[in-house]
Amino acid sequence: MENQFVSEQNRFAIISGLILLVGCLGGLTVGMGAINNVFTLMLVVFPTMTTLSLLLAVAPMVWIARVALATVFVDAVLLAYFLL
Repeated sequence: MENQFVSEQNRFAIISGLILLVGCLGGLTVGMGAINNVFTLMLVVFPTMTTLSLLLAVAPMVWIARVALATVFVDAVLLAYFLL
């Protein structure tokens, strides 16, 4: 319960960092090769837009953290695939 209070208390700092991280990593992944295939483009765009929509909707920080973690994982895996 205390961790949730800290994340809610620092909501605006966490949101600004997540917008920067998720937006830039998604754009970099699309630019490195996800644009060439519809399936990989969907794998990058859907989680990224879901995270940004949750941030815009002021959803609970637990939801935002879970979706952002999944988005960063998917983007990082695809970015590693495109760079290799």
